[in-house]
Amino acid sequence: MDGVLVIDKPAGLTSHDVVARVRKAAGQKKVGHAGTLDPQATGVLVVALGRATRLVPYLQASRKTYEAHMRLGVSTTTLDAEGEVVATADPSGVTEEAFCEVLHGFTGRIEQVPPMVSAVKVGGERLHEKARRGETVAREAREVDIHELVLSEFVPGAEAQAWFLVTCSPGTYIRSLAADVGEALGVGAHLAALRRLGSGRFDVADARPLEEIEELGQQGRVAEAVLSMASAVADYPAITVDAGDAQAIGHGRPLSATAQDGPVAVLDEDGRLLAMVEDERGAARPRAVFAG
Repeated sequence: MDGVLVIDKPAGLTSHDVVARVRKAAGQKKVGHAGTLDPQATGVLVVALGRATRLVPYLQASRKTYEAHMRLGVSTTTLDAEGEVVATADPSGVTEEAFCEVLHGFTGRIEQVPPMVSAVKVGGERLHEKARRGETVAREAREVDIHELVLSEFVPGAEAQAWFLVTCSPGTYIRSLAADVGEALGVGAHLAALRRLGSGRFDVADARPLEEIEELGQQGRVAEAVLSMASAVADYPAITVDAGDAQAIGHGRPLSATAQDGPVAVLDEDGRLLAMVEDERGAARPRAVFAG
């Protein structure tokens, strides 16, 4: 099978756990995911199968939307509810107005320091592996884009909490965002819960529970839930080519320039994905070829 599954990841599983279970249900080895979710996070996890694994860089590049729940006044080692408490403060003086003002101050291009418990590599090793040994190392701040922040609910008091929606660039750590908001308020905070509502064109309303995919697997019907490769990149510009150009791109030869900035999907006359191309030196040059 070549295509993607949109999974509603349950809490308590790593993204790699989900991939392993999909691999077993689908009965094929070539399976990967397009954007890690923390074990306790839920929501949209795009899983690629077969040749669609070569689309992962294109699927990862899309913006993400999350629903976040944060607890003010309690800071933890991991910046979420899984870590040990390292500091507490009384957040009862924080008003909804003050929270909104600080929250919206993080809209736009900001710098984030990746948390120690993350998949970012430093010195050839992932940070979470260092953290597991009790190590803390210096991390360089990285630029991310926060496109939109919307406060959904704020509960003031000694155990103040907030729920907000965030749309952001890939690679944004919502744990870090919650902790930075808490620090800016002077009381600290951690991420209590996180749900990914969207990843590019994929919405949580269209996601399938993992258990449903496994049930389909027992019946040999996983293919019914798989979206085509063309559908997976439907938010990219696309061109449709005739049989001659389809043969050319299948052999890795360039096509006429598309006059588009960035990747473009090449489809045959039946709507099947043949390749992803980019304009370079006056021609549309293949970056990933699926024809043939």
